[in-house]
This record gives sequence, structure tokens and C-alpha cells, in this order.
Amino acid sequence: MAKTLEVKGTNISVLKKGKQDYISITDMIKAKDGDFFISDWLRNRNTVEFLGIWESVNNPNFNYGEFAIIRSQAGLNSYKISVKEWVDKTNAIGLEAKAGRYGGTYAHADIAFEFGMWISPEFKVYLVREFQRLKEEENDRLKLEWNLQRTLAKVNYHIHTDAIKEQLIPPSLDRKKASLTYASEADLLNMALFGMTAGDWRQTNPKLEGNIRDNATLEQLVVLSNLESLNSVFIRQGLSSEERLLQLNQIAISQMTSLLNAKGLKKLKE
Repeated sequence: MAKTLEVKGTNISVLKKGKQDYISITDMIKAKDGDFFISDWLRNRNTVEFLGIWESVNNPNFNYGEFAIIRSQAGLNSYKISVKEWVDKTNAIGLEAKAGRYGGTYAHADIAFEFGMWISPEFKVYLVREFQRLKEEENDRLKLEWNLQRTLAKVNYHIHTDAIKEQLIPPSLDRKKASLTYASEADLLNMALFGMTAGDWRQTNPKLEGNIRDNATLEQLVVLSNLESLNSVFIRQGLSSEERLLQLNQIAISQMTSLLNAKGLKKLKE
């Protein structure tokens, strides 16, 4: 689905391709005074040089042989090339001619900013500002999604009953369980918080995607982050794995109980 930027009264589509943003330079050109075509920009030697540098940095499959031929002809009165020809000949990824609902020529944001200078320096400044605003809005939304390696909070999990709450409180471990040897510090933390190792969880939940931490609640992820910090302190203090596990388990129980009863966290989830 395309998103839209409004730059000095011109609506400009932005499409996501993988993790990269591509901006419609077909839309951008509507802001240009007089007759001006994308092919005019593409035939310019400075443009070709810039595109070649960008592709060399970002595209391991760039066809340098074809690029050299195009560069030798760029700027000549007889030289003309379309976006489609540029892409077909050089395996370029920075430009893309799309058909269909969001049809037109799209350029990677880096290249679209460069194209903006051909509209006008003022247009480029506003384009960059509006694009940054769009990315800030996206980042704000991403803050509400969780990924264990990056951000906490896909906060659409709701605690419906006291029974569910009780299931989220870690089980209290006895010394017999704590004395077992775990393959990694990660599994030691899993035992402290979830009462099972990653392997145990996988056997219990064969149909669920991801791993034990991917399926954790927001509260569990918050506590897990705290346990990781505390465990590093306990390791430096020279505590055995058994001592660390028992302490971390009691801390997990206490923190989970507090979080599940926290009014502020409940509001965050609504």
C-alpha cells in the first residue's frame, strides 16, 4: 500500500520495497515548471554518474560493462534512454518503472532527493522534510510493536481473567530444578521467567511460530530485559548458576506480579 507525501501542494506516492522506501518521481515532476521529462534527467551525464555511484555502493549485481557504455554516451544530443532500458541493461535497483494502480517511475529515496534538485532546491528541502516526518510517524508506530532484539511492545495482548494472570506468574523453582545444568545463560533466564527451557517450550507448542521469547507478553519481555541486566551483575559477583537462578526466579515472580497489577501498563495496552 502506498503512502502519500504532500510537498508544496503536490501529492507524491511512497512505496515500501522490502525495507527500502521508493518515491514516485512521476508525481514529483508535476511540480516542475515547463516541459520536463524523466528521460531529460536520465540523459544528463551528472545524473548517470550519480546513479552509477549509488548502484556501485548498494547493488552487487550492477552491470558495470553496460554502465560504461551508457556513461560514454550520456550528454550527447543523440543519447536517449528510458528508465526501463536503464534497469534492463544495468540491472539497476535504484529506479523502477511500475505498472498498475501505483504505476509510474519510482526512485529509491536517496535518488529521489537528488531528482528533487531538478525540480528546484526549495522543492528538495520540503521533500526531505516531509519524508523525515513520514519516517518519524512510522517510528512512532513501530514503538508500539515489539521485537525482542529491537523494541518492546506489540501491545494488543489483553489480560481477560485472573486465571490468565496467574498463568503468567513464573512458577517458583526449588533447589532440585535450580541445580540442573542449562546449556546457556539464555535458557537459565528462560527457566527463571517461564519455568522451562526453549527446547521444552518448543515440544509443548509445536504449532506456534517463533520461539519462546517471540511469543512472550509485553510484561514478560520487560521482566526479561531486567533479568538480563541483573544476571550480568550476579555473574560478576561470582554467584553459581544455581544461586543466580533461584534469585532471578524470585525477582521474576515479584516483578511479573507488580506489572500485571500496574494500572499504567493496562492503559498502555488499550
